[in-house]
Amino acid sequence: MPLILETIVTTTSSTGDLHLVPFGLIQDGAEWVLAPFRPSPTILNLESSPVFAASSPSDVRVIAGAVTGRRDWATLPCDRIPGRRLADSFGHAEFEVVAVEPDETRPRYRGRMVYAAAHIPFFGYNRAQAAVLEAAILSTRLHMLEPDKILTEMRYHAIAITKTAGPAEREAWDWIEDKVAAALGRSDRILDKPPAAP
Repeated sequence: MPLILETIVTTTSSTGDLHLVPFGLIQDGAEWVLAPFRPSPTILNLESSPVFAASSPSDVRVIAGAVTGRRDWATLPCDRIPGRRLADSFGHAEFEVVAVEPDETRPRYRGRMVYAAAHIPFFGYNRAQAAVLEAAILSTRLHMLEPDKILTEMRYHAIAITKTAGPAEREAWDWIEDKVAAALGRSDRILDKPPAAP
């Protein structure tokens, strides 16, 4: 199996509109592959402007937000390509598309890295952040997986939220859990919401 890095990918339309989305970036030798499913704004953007940036968010709410309709995150201009990258990130890389493998369902865009930079120190891993990432991926597969499988996996990942989450991870989890509950028609929650501030 290839190495896949979960990132925030940004592309721009022909009119300069930004599209920000979580993406698993697939390593293939010296190249990195984007494989979006059709239909996708990412595909339309890459057809008109064959470059993209991939950022490693320092706040896991960016990933949770993007899969729950919250896409208004701060960005900055890229250094070498026309486009923008996530502002609050451990680092980012910029890519030029060097080849396209057409497919009616999931074309593959092969990117060559032209620039990379680190932005803030990375101090360590957090299990709750990993749990949010896994829950975010589950929330994009609600149409593919059985409800029992989704709930079983969510309950397992909730253990890390309970034990290791800070406020940002808890908020991110709540966004995803709200999405999953609405899709499955459930009113109960895997985790109780934190009490409201006085």
